[in-house]
Amino acid sequence: MNKTIHVQDLGLKDYKETWDYQEDLFRKTVDCKIKNRRENAGLPTPNHFLFVSHPHVYTLGKSGDFSNLLLSDEQLAQRGATFYKINRGGDITYHGPGQVVGYPILDLENFFTDIHKYLRLLEETIILTLAEYGLTATRSDGETGVWLDVGTPFARKICAMGVRASRWVTMHGFALNVNTDLGYFDNIIPCGIRGKAVTSLHVELNRDTVNENEVKEKLLKHFFALFEGDLAQ
Repeated sequence: MNKTIHVQDLGLKDYKETWDYQEDLFRKTVDCKIKNRRENAGLPTPNHFLFVSHPHVYTLGKSGDFSNLLLSDEQLAQRGATFYKINRGGDITYHGPGQVVGYPILDLENFFTDIHKYLRLLEETIILTLAEYGLTATRSDGETGVWLDVGTPFARKICAMGVRASRWVTMHGFALNVNTDLGYFDNIIPCGIRGKAVTSLHVELNRDTVNENEVKEKLLKHFFALFEGDLAQ
């Protein structure tokens, strides 16, 4: 059982390039597991955590509804945005500068074999991080991600989530709005949920900007504590 996690910050990186990189790490981990089972090789399977932010892009999950994208191809180009239909769960979401995106690529057999627990711990990572900024964030029954003021007319989503898992290996993850231009969410029905607002950390704190590196440090602190992981040196 290997609980060592390799952390990389990819900075601002094209969505497709990052997706391909995730797929490569994911495939290598799965291949390692297959070799272990076929040959009893006893190789430790690696774990990764990628931080990244993307140029403006909309992504649609495998079960998502294309009609939740409210832009034509021409309008996408005018907004300087791209679009991809991808292999995670969930519906449509937006990624862009000022958003802290986390992609854990973990072999859950190194930690626990429970995908629901995995999602709850990802949510808890966000909830605990936001609490350090004085925000009370919660889950919303039947809706993914992390929210503020759930159960009120002012409910708003601050973090989207969508994951894929195969052979207990995960990819994709969460997108926390920190200094995000929320105007880009006006071009979609976020996560296919009508009538719900989105927000960001800098809006909630009434700051021009929030230090994204500080946010990442807090996220990693809580992630490693919840998953009882060890940082690769």
